[in-house]
Amino acid sequence: MEGQGLRDRSSEFAALGGVIIGASFDTVEDNKAFADQQSFPYTLLSDASKEVGTRYEVLRDRGDPAAGLSKRVSYLIDPQGTIRIAYEVSDPAGHAAKVIEDLTALIG
Repeated sequence: MEGQGLRDRSSEFAALGGVIIGASFDTVEDNKAFADQQSFPYTLLSDASKEVGTRYEVLRDRGDPAAGLSKRVSYLIDPQGTIRIAYEVSDPAGHAAKVIEDLTALIG
């Protein structure tokens, strides 16, 4: 649902100069199949080794019932590469609207 919301509003992100990039622990092939199935107009990166996810601290801990999977997290990163806002996504349906609101405020 989160990815579909970003897909559905991708033209708004582009109009603001935003770029959407997704990432998951799935393989390149699985990400491609999923992106094709969902008609995502943005790139999905593969972190099958979970190395990047571990560094970003999105890998769920061993005690978590979903251990080994990633938390639903996204980042608003400025043109200099600085993370301006980190989102723990609790409302996938409304997530795109919140990021667009924050991106609009960021670019002033």
